[in-house]
Amino acid sequence: MGKLETNKKVKKNALLQNAFELFTDKGFAKTTISDIVSRAGLAKGTFYLYFKDKYDLRDKLIVYKAGQLFCDAYKALVSQPMNGFEQELLFVADYIIERLKKDHSLLQFLTKNLSWGIFRTAFSSNVPKESEEFYDYYLRMLKKNHIGCKDPELMLFTIIELINATCYNCILFEEPVTIDEYLPYLHLSIIQIFRAFTSEEPITRFQKLTTITKQKQMSQKLYLCFSDICFSIRFL
Repeated sequence: MGKLETNKKVKKNALLQNAFELFTDKGFAKTTISDIVSRAGLAKGTFYLYFKDKYDLRDKLIVYKAGQLFCDAYKALVSQPMNGFEQELLFVADYIIERLKKDHSLLQFLTKNLSWGIFRTAFSSNVPKESEEFYDYYLRMLKKNHIGCKDPELMLFTIIELINATCYNCILFEEPVTIDEYLPYLHLSIIQIFRAFTSEEPITRFQKLTTITKQKQMSQKLYLCFSDICFSIRFL
């Protein structure tokens, strides 16, 4: 990376970090672009080199912060030998929980703003390389363990959303219990989500129920049709 590109990255990161601090201190609605550039020590015109408006910055900031979190989780994961995919999944969950326990501002920010579209962007381009590597590693581990999953992206999103929501209540408010008390149940829930996404059984059951329902509806229609015919014959 050349000097010019490095300088651009430093300025963009300064805008992102200072925006994060202002959003968590003052709130998104009360923070202005002038506040952000003033705190970052940059000209207002510099802001528009990287972002369309405050909303664009917020979306990119969520991706940036989520990307950093997954980047660090990936680094920790590859340095620890694990026995099986489920154990790796729980390791990443525990790592994220420990980070959110220490950073309540990040927890509040991600819980309030992380959406499906933004989540998907967090594993695309323009994010830390390790964030992309984390998702690639996740897909490779599914393949390595011969785990069939029709929608691995949706499965990961579901698990992350569960962790976020649980941490928000258990860490910030200790409701219904503390995060340490809730952790064994959270682990069980994550494993159940994993098994639901990687098993054909729930789909098969649903299909069977749908088929039975359709058969009942058809039987009712035939019965009504037969009754009408019998009624008509009586008056011939």
